[in-house]
Amino acid sequence: MLTVQIICVGKLKEGYLQQASAEYQKRLGAFCRLQIVELPEYKLPQNPSAAQIQKGIEQEGQSILHAMQKSQAFQIPLCIEGKERSSEQLAQLLSQAALEGNSTVNFIIGGSYGLADAVKAQGNVRLSMSPMTFPHQLARIMLLEQIYRAFQINAGGKYHK
Repeated sequence: MLTVQIICVGKLKEGYLQQASAEYQKRLGAFCRLQIVELPEYKLPQNPSAAQIQKGIEQEGQSILHAMQKSQAFQIPLCIEGKERSSEQLAQLLSQAALEGNSTVNFIIGGSYGLADAVKAQGNVRLSMSPMTFPHQLARIMLLEQIYRAFQINAGGKYHK
């Protein structure tokens, strides 16, 4: 069974997001071993300078890189420079990663200011969810839903239409 790990910066703070996450975690249990690794957000002042933001991105990046290197995995950072994929294409990507002998697929979600270049460079594939900007906590729920949809597609399930 494939292990899917979501490495993300920050915790889900809103109850409704926690409930949505729990629901998709439960659903995904039939298809994969799901692990969510929550890393601490770098604390920035109220109106951070560009240098402070960059320092925060780099600090979060170091934590992410450490978490990524705990397993030999197919790495998929989510970033604006990534390629947009349909649900069917994501399903195919997950299937192909498993067929190539990867036992783990890591999806990486950065903090509110994005991912460090060093994290993006480690990616096998960069993924963009949309050209629109979403809160990173909501992006996690959207990603969980798309992973579930991808497994349903690959299993020939009725969820995906």
